[in-house]
Amino acid sequence: MDRATVDELDDRMGPADAKRKLGDAVGATDLALNYYELEPGDSFGFGYHRHSDQEEVFYVVTGTVTFETEDGDVEVTGGECVRFEPGEWQLGTNEGDERVVALAMGAPKEMGETEMLRECEDCAGRTEQDLELTDDRDAILTICTDCGAETGRFE
Repeated sequence: MDRATVDELDDRMGPADAKRKLGDAVGATDLALNYYELEPGDSFGFGYHRHSDQEEVFYVVTGTVTFETEDGDVEVTGGECVRFEPGEWQLGTNEGDERVVALAMGAPKEMGETEMLRECEDCAGRTEQDLELTDDRDAILTICTDCGAETGRFE
């Protein structure tokens, strides 16, 4: 048995106020398990995305998360969970006024190819994006694959 305490784990850079890799902390080999705290406006992902090989389940402990999906927006509130199958587009965002606490579980742990879309002002629409670390490794950038513009910076 392995054990971890959320408050003792380091935060990861990204679009959430807090992201802690619980699965890695307990040595999970077949499951990705992440703890999140989202301030208003924060999201789980860097953009609207899908994973080719991984199903994801999000359990919202407190607050409300609005998931953008191919079928429209879906609100998930504290005590509820939602599942996305491999290849299903989604992005969960805290559009409310209160802090969100949630768990995200993915299986298998390796998600396969991830496709991501974000707004690119230079291209005047949503385009495919790549992630890059800054040279000094203090932030993650989203980069438009069509024009090379930086569309987001996450510390």
